[in-house]
Amino acid sequence: MKGTQRLHDLGQSLWLDNITRGLLEDGTLARYIRELSVTGLTSNPTIFDQAIRNTRSYDDAIREKSASGKAGEALFFELALEDLAKAADLFRPAHDASGGVDGWVSMEVSPLLADDAEGSIREAARLSAAGNRRNLFIKIPGTPAGIAAIEESIYAGVPINVTLLFSREQYLAAAGAYMRGIERRIAAGRDPRVESVASLFVSRWDVAVKDKVPANLRNRLGIAIAMRTYRAYCELLASARWRGLAAAGASVQRLLWASTGTKDPAASDTLYVEALAAPNTIDTIPDKTLLALADHGSVRGVLPADGGDAEVVIDAFAQAGIDVDALAIELQRQGAQSFSKSWKDLMDCIAVKRNALKGALQA
Repeated sequence: MKGTQRLHDLGQSLWLDNITRGLLEDGTLARYIRELSVTGLTSNPTIFDQAIRNTRSYDDAIREKSASGKAGEALFFELALEDLAKAADLFRPAHDASGGVDGWVSMEVSPLLADDAEGSIREAARLSAAGNRRNLFIKIPGTPAGIAAIEESIYAGVPINVTLLFSREQYLAAAGAYMRGIERRIAAGRDPRVESVASLFVSRWDVAVKDKVPANLRNRLGIAIAMRTYRAYCELLASARWRGLAAAGASVQRLLWASTGTKDPAASDTLYVEALAAPNTIDTIPDKTLLALADHGSVRGVLPADGGDAEVVIDAFAQAGIDVDALAIELQRQGAQSFSKSWKDLMDCIAVKRNALKGALQA
């Protein structure tokens, strides 16, 4: 049995961390769904920047939308939502079969809004309406401003994928925002079911410390942080507060593992995916990791609900001089900056293509 099927049978959802028009048009995404147990996908500015920059798949659409006066962010969001709508339709059977728990696609608000709560709230509502798919998540980062936007968006009934979480504390802040939004809906007599996921980034931890720790600690911090966070997730789901919300009809805000492609060429290409096997969670993985998992990945066990040896490992990093609390804040800041840079690069790419295609048409 393929590793992808084993994880699916365990109760973990596999979502593709990629989307391109080519994947949709050549049948690759449909094949992943059919053969590799993929039941959702995520996108971000970097993914779209690479897709638009490195292929000609979007040229005709850019030319057509430019002719109607579209440019910049407006043009991009139309392109992205067209792709995501097609992907959402492919995942609709998984969405329906799971009662709305699975089968989601994700679209990010502009990363330039990471510190703008009101702007994020408005943009999340706008994109959700424009996407017009019941299985479309809107991604909001778990920054301080993002936490406020997440609560308001959940209260407004917008399904949210909380992105750029790097620690147990950041996860708990996102979970708190989700629960407050649901509690306010219940108090207002609204439907308490608004889906959400909380995305914890894993491999970036190991990239950040790879030259700062002994060899025996290489590629261990991200998994330890994930295990610590998984314990908090299990404890929250067992809490009286959450049990009360569940009894009222609320859905679990599932924990999602993000950034699970192996960055170290000396490490296993399925390192993080195999280590983070756990029921009622999601793993988003790039194509390369997905194919490796299907080819030679294995599932040897599941994450312990009590966090296993996470604290022992994290303490070893502390002894090596790594302040994980400070690093979590820095990684989130760097992540927001990286997405903002990708966003600006994406806008530049679209402008260049738009002008080139317009010039070719006029020539």
